[in-house]
Amino acid sequence: MLWYLVLLSCLGAISGSPLRDDLQKDELTGRVIGGHEAQPHSWKWQVSLQIAYSDYPGYYSHICGGTLISSKWVMTAAHCLSTPPGATYRVALGEHNLLEVDGTEYYLGVDKIFIHDGWNPNDIANGYDIALLRLDSPAYDNGYVELGILPPEGDILPSDHPCYITGWGVVNVDGSSAITLQEVVLPVVDHEICSQNDWWGSQAKASMICAGGDGVRSGCSGDSGGPLNCYRDNRWEVHGIVSFGLVPYCNTYKKPTVFTRVSAYVDWIYSTALNNGGL
Repeated sequence: MLWYLVLLSCLGAISGSPLRDDLQKDELTGRVIGGHEAQPHSWKWQVSLQIAYSDYPGYYSHICGGTLISSKWVMTAAHCLSTPPGATYRVALGEHNLLEVDGTEYYLGVDKIFIHDGWNPNDIANGYDIALLRLDSPAYDNGYVELGILPPEGDILPSDHPCYITGWGVVNVDGSSAITLQEVVLPVVDHEICSQNDWWGSQAKASMICAGGDGVRSGCSGDSGGPLNCYRDNRWEVHGIVSFGLVPYCNTYKKPTVFTRVSAYVDWIYSTALNNGGL
């Protein structure tokens, strides 16, 4: 059965990130489900999308991940925004531990939400699970915040290319969520394999990217909207947005985490931003 990976529950210019020193020698293994705590502030474009319901003004709760792609814009999954009317969103930047304020994080409100016209909340496997959040004030580089780099339009990674999923989602099948940012390596599964009947079949579209499926490592509830970070050409690029998987058994064999493939939407991302206040 198909479920959303959603909680079931300027001071200086911001630049993209080079190769992290600690990952140059990193073995491509891990134990997010099957993962481990990320080095604090090593994924500086990762944001926590948080919501305050009208009944609890001033109190915000993490619901999804996201990627800072410019000082004004955050990229996330459309299904993260299927919430009751009256909800107020913000993003946390420079975050690591959701329950502690250590001075590295800051919070910006969401001025406007742009969801792809093709998105159908009743059919997540149809694709188009992408949204942009326009921030109410510019993000800035405080030493813990950088921009995520988008891949070239139409770019396809080869099967087994190692990428990192990062997030604050569920870490066990019992539903325990992470307090600190988690990371795990998920190898890319190419579309020809992922669309086979004993994998995701017709639910895996060409506009998606699959990664994982080894029965051990996966994204899960609460990781939705967050990035699939892939190192290539001497830089990290964000190739995916966490979209769906099997919940609560997120790390089911041959059911890899499915991501919106960012390279399929590069034109939409840039045109939406440029037509609504610029990048």
